[in-house]
Amino acid sequence: MRRSDREILGLSNILAVLDQCDVIRVGLCVDNKPYIVPVNFAYEVTDGNITIYFHSASEGRKLDMIAKNSNACFEADCCYKLLTAEERACDWTAEFQSVMGEGQISVVTDNAQKIHALDILMKRHGFVGKPKYQKFAAVTVLQISVTSMTGKSKPPRAAGW
Repeated sequence: MRRSDREILGLSNILAVLDQCDVIRVGLCVDNKPYIVPVNFAYEVTDGNITIYFHSASEGRKLDMIAKNSNACFEADCCYKLLTAEERACDWTAEFQSVMGEGQISVVTDNAQKIHALDILMKRHGFVGKPKYQKFAAVTVLQISVTSMTGKSKPPRAAGW
């Protein structure tokens, strides 16, 4: 990271930023053509390994690309605030927190794992109790097995993060 003074250190601090994000943007690439798609997401940490889950329709461009290339990247950000300046354009800046990473993306094929992932997604977005999935067969669940992840922030001028 070029600006080490803005790096968020420690997995728990990076995950705290991710917890504040509503959407994650997943980047895919096939035949030198990039594609980015915003998705609702949830994650879990098991034995220090991070897995990001999201759901999808059972067909479409995203799944076609994943079938050809399982490499993926992702980005999420929050707490964005534009800071303007009176006289110099170069003094404009922004406050933010962000997380970026890479990993291997795949379709969850095991039904028990698929239910587990959907349960995590539902809980993260506020569902209380045990969900019932009426259209279970029509939903595709995807996972990113994270291989690297970094966090970055530009804290507010008056108060630190």
